[in-house]
Amino acid sequence: MSSRPGADLPAAPGVYRFRDAGGRVLYVGRATHLRSRVGSYWGDLRDRRHLRRMVPQIARVEAVACDSAHEAAWLERNLLERSKPRWNRIRGGLEAPFCIRVSASRIEPAHWRPGVAADFGPYLGGTQARLAVSGLERVLPLRYTDERLDGGLRDLARIRGVGPEDRDAMLASIKAVLRREAGALSGVRRELALLRDRASANLAFELAGRIQQEIEAVAWIGAEQKVTLLAAGSDFEVHGYADGMLVKFQMRAGRLDRWEQRACAPAASRRYLDRTPPEWSEFAARNAELARSLN
Repeated sequence: MSSRPGADLPAAPGVYRFRDAGGRVLYVGRATHLRSRVGSYWGDLRDRRHLRRMVPQIARVEAVACDSAHEAAWLERNLLERSKPRWNRIRGGLEAPFCIRVSASRIEPAHWRPGVAADFGPYLGGTQARLAVSGLERVLPLRYTDERLDGGLRDLARIRGVGPEDRDAMLASIKAVLRREAGALSGVRRELALLRDRASANLAFELAGRIQQEIEAVAWIGAEQKVTLLAAGSDFEVHGYADGMLVKFQMRAGRLDRWEQRACAPAASRRYLDRTPPEWSEFAARNAELARSLN
């Protein structure tokens, strides 16, 4: 191992794995910043006392660089649901999986179950899903476009200048955000930032804090996340290769839940690389380079 564990890791979100001298997996974790998180195990473990006895057993570090912290959270969960190493305390993750359902005049979070029909997601974390919905409704108040509002809601709709004629445009904007379209996402976050700054200028700091949480939640659900999908889809494998190192990821029932890496000759790697869907090529190649640098 490097004299500075974690020094060769990127400053990116991802999942890391520790192995002992016998090749057994000791621990799987996730990070928003791989380099600093992995390096912290050789620092002060005051808040992770149960891991102190594990650290001297670490012989090798492996890692996957993800495209977002949300993607890393899902990958960690999938790997731990498949197999829980000795030093991990729980199988899976702490956050509950949620989806977001959109109707003609309503947007709401709901618990996600594989195979159950839903509109958008899945997302990890009920709090994040609820905050994101709250932020969307703050900017795009779809509920006020219902034609059957009672007196109080009708008055609020009038004050906000919203009516049934706005429904189609709001629905389109909400769905664009939930499809992770960059322009729609940045527009909602920009509007929320203006509302936050206005609240802060009016000394409504509690409201400003709440809106900041909504901004972060919208960013969370809008971040790239492809390792867990709503639809089961077809099963497939993803391979990456770099200078003698072959990395394999396995997608089953819409979830990437297996990650392996091994030495491989260049000629033998071609038949594996040919199986990789084109949209996964960059992810696979990047992580093959990372595996090679850590090997």
